[in-house]
Parts: sequence; C-alpha cells; structure tokens
Amino acid sequence: MKIYTKTGDQGETSLIGGTRVPKFHLRIECYGTVDELNSYIGLIQCQDITAPQQHILKEIQDRLFTIGASLAADPERSKMKIPDLQEADILLLEKEMDEMNAQLPDLKHFVLPGGNTIVSYCHIARCVCRRAERLTVHLASESFVDHNMTIYLNRLSDYLFVLARQIGFDTKTEENIWLPRL
Repeated sequence: MKIYTKTGDQGETSLIGGTRVPKFHLRIECYGTVDELNSYIGLIQCQDITAPQQHILKEIQDRLFTIGASLAADPERSKMKIPDLQEADILLLEKEMDEMNAQLPDLKHFVLPGGNTIVSYCHIARCVCRRAERLTVHLASESFVDHNMTIYLNRLSDYLFVLARQIGFDTKTEENIWLPRL
C-alpha cells in the first residue's frame, strides 16, 4: 500500500463519508489542529516524567484520536462507526487536576510559560489545545459537533496547565510568574 494517493494534489481532501472539501475547510483545520496537539502530547509523554503521567498522556492521545476521527467525518454522510467521548473521559481529567492541585502551592500570580523544557512543552500543548477548542467551537456553530468534544478540549487545556505546574514542582523548577510593570 502506498502512503501517497495523489487525490489531494488539487487542494481538496475527503471527509469520512466521501464528501470532498478544500484543505482549508474549517473541519480540516479542526482535526489538523487536534493532530498537531496529539503530536505535542506525544513529545511530552516521551520526556522524563512519571509513569502515571505517561499513562494519562497515552489515554489523552487515544481520546484525541477519537476527537480527530469524529471531526474528520461528514456528520450528514458518514455511516462509519466512530468511537465516542464519554463523560468519564472528562471526569478523568478533572480528577487528575484535583489530585495535582492538592499537592501544588496556591496559585497567586499568572504564570508565564517556561522554566524548563518539559514545562515549556506543556505550555505549547496548552496553547495548541486552546486553538483546537476555538476552532471546534466555531465548527459547532456551523455543523454538528459532539458537545463532549468541546468540553474535553476545554478541560484538557486546563489539565496541561496544571501538569506544567506539577512537573515544575516535581523538578524543583521555580515557577515563572508574571509580575506586571505598574
């Protein structure tokens, strides 16, 4: 099987269900950004972090593939069975954040991205996640999008922020706080 098909050479691609759309279509932007996010999650996952953190990130990657598959499907034409997100997926992120927050010092300032490489990767992923969320909310205003997907992306960006703080705390990296010039 060849990886290249040449069917996209004219600037169009197919959604699941067969609908041809331009590669700049909002639906393509959504799942492309989710794919970009998934790549950053993979980058974080292979860093020197704890085994439980690696495990959760692997679960997140699986959920992001689910979101990407759903976004890649034409909601009016696709007959393919696609996995769905469940409320339990959202609750897992919330539980993980609650457990990390219980160990972290109170947040008294805005935090600037940085501190160490892994923390920085978490902040990059958080920003890409916010972009994926914005695009998906935009798509949902025009077409069907499972509401759990936008909720999940919202929680995931929060999770990545807390994970950045946790990794900084675990590595004894001073938090890069914003002290505005007044």
